[in-house]
Amino acid sequence: MKIVKVNTKKLSKEFLNISLKIYKNEKKWIQPLNQDINNIFQKNKNKTFRHGNLSRWILIEETETIGRIAAFYNNKTAIINNKIPTGGCGFFECINNQNAANKLFDTAKKWLKSNGIEAMDGPINFGERDKWWGCLVKGFDINPNYQQNYGMYYYKELFEKYGFKLLFKQLTFTRNIAAPLSERLYYKTKVAKKNPDFNFSHIKKNNLEKYVNDFKKVYNEAWEKYPGVSQLSSLQAKSIINQLKPILDEKIAWFAYCKDEPVGFFISIPEMNQIFKHVNGKLNFIGKLKVFYYLKILKSCKKMMGLVFGIVPKHQGKGLDGALILAARETIQEKLSYTKLELNWIPDFNTNMIKVAEQVGVKIAKIHHTYRYHFDKSIPVERIPIK
Repeated sequence: MKIVKVNTKKLSKEFLNISLKIYKNEKKWIQPLNQDINNIFQKNKNKTFRHGNLSRWILIEETETIGRIAAFYNNKTAIINNKIPTGGCGFFECINNQNAANKLFDTAKKWLKSNGIEAMDGPINFGERDKWWGCLVKGFDINPNYQQNYGMYYYKELFEKYGFKLLFKQLTFTRNIAAPLSERLYYKTKVAKKNPDFNFSHIKKNNLEKYVNDFKKVYNEAWEKYPGVSQLSSLQAKSIINQLKPILDEKIAWFAYCKDEPVGFFISIPEMNQIFKHVNGKLNFIGKLKVFYYLKILKSCKKMMGLVFGIVPKHQGKGLDGALILAARETIQEKLSYTKLELNWIPDFNTNMIKVAEQVGVKIAKIHHTYRYHFDKSIPVERIPIK
């Protein structure tokens, strides 16, 4: 087996194509868009390069590519809530062979050590946490959501036999839109409505600049206490909203306000993998025509993805979460054609969000594991506590 560093267009293509071999018999797998994967590794596309670096490799046996991996570090997050500098590995694909997996993990470890890193999380993303993060351990019978890791059933064993330890779990919840909500949410709504300063509205595409600032404020306040989450800059917030703009459905992206101050959001988007599954990874001219046809003409996307939910700390416990969900639900259920909702990327240590999700009447559909590996094995990996 031979490790080859990816540094040419031909090797970049091979880095992509290994997934076609790995998942050729997996009916639920949806091929990611080639441009989404490629953009992670381009400095002019991925702003995380401003604070870190990466490298990637493929693994070849004789003339066949049998695996791939990327390793990376982000100086902004390497020591946040970590006792030692921690990088990451991701975009891992491999045949069911522990020696092959070990070769890939060893390569990532060696490169990270050469850059002053002493531990690695995986499989994670070189960028936002809501994309390409975690090893799937439950939910192989369900399509992966857009930019959500799928993975083979044996990946869990490959990571754990190498020595990776569980850091936290990510939960994906699902519910039918028409299913009833809990009485607890109606009670919370009643509590929130006692305060006349609270109001709720969905995004308006003709005023997206306002929502960039609102999104940044709520995100930074609501998520600042969680491990590994860095502050969102204005530039990053604008980039996120601009990325969402082409597919944004105004009526499923909601904000809560206290007077004019943004204090919460519940932002969902059409689950675009239900559209992208028709383009086989290629968003070229033909691919774009297919997207327009399935999305705008056939309106075949019936699944919403709950992208992000949060209430700023000073307004938590006032019923806002329930009132926000109910406000969105009245529009979604009564006026739109979506039939299913998935709440993506809820870490198991965020018990407040899990309680809200349970009140919405959801069940766990998928579980991903985020692992950590210390290069010095005498240092124990401490699981993020569930409070």
